[in-house]
Amino acid sequence: MSERPQPPRQLPLALPHRPAMARADFVVGAANQAAIALIERWPVWPERGAILAGPVGSGKSHLVEIWRAASNATVVAAARLSGFDAGSLPLAIAIEDLQAGPLDEAALFHLLNLATERGAAVLLTSRVWPSALPLRLPDLASRLRAMQPVELAEPDDELLRRVLTKLFADRQIEVDPGVIDYAATHMERSLAAAGALVEQLDREALATGRPVSRRLAGIVMAEMFDRQPDFWPVGQ
Repeated sequence: MSERPQPPRQLPLALPHRPAMARADFVVGAANQAAIALIERWPVWPERGAILAGPVGSGKSHLVEIWRAASNATVVAAARLSGFDAGSLPLAIAIEDLQAGPLDEAALFHLLNLATERGAAVLLTSRVWPSALPLRLPDLASRLRAMQPVELAEPDDELLRRVLTKLFADRQIEVDPGVIDYAATHMERSLAAAGALVEQLDREALATGRPVSRRLAGIVMAEMFDRQPDFWPVGQ
């Protein structure tokens, strides 16, 4: 029996997509409930500051943006602290990605001391806990341990379903709930993977001229996560 001919692929336009980053766009679940509770307590803030730790794509940047909008905070990448003018320290500052490096430990320690002196609020983010960072300054390590830690954990199935639904809606893609259920229970368990999966499914749907289906999701996930699709429904 001859194989069914495949529809011609089209080259999708690489249109930029910016995720919605307002508070209303943040999907809350057990994995991030403590983190959003911290952000929403503003302006009541930990005296020594707070640190959000979680894997890539867990929502740290989204939380920083929510806090920035509420507190008018300045946001600085940890790798760029060497060029940051701590003398003009704002009333609130977020320092992102401590693990990314290179980290100017002296500059960070000076900034944290200055923030304490001036009563400025500090929010740090990292993919790992401070204890896992290769810090050389014991005083800096001590200061980081004194900050309030909040962990962003891996998402459960329900949070993945809600995040996938939001990501498809952001791209104005209508998807059957069965596709969402299938993806949430078969994909790699991270919000970063959810974002990558929706992006790739969008590209494949545009390239083939077909809607996002369970079959397409199975094929894409097999390629992305090195797994074999567990079914091949006819006509999907």
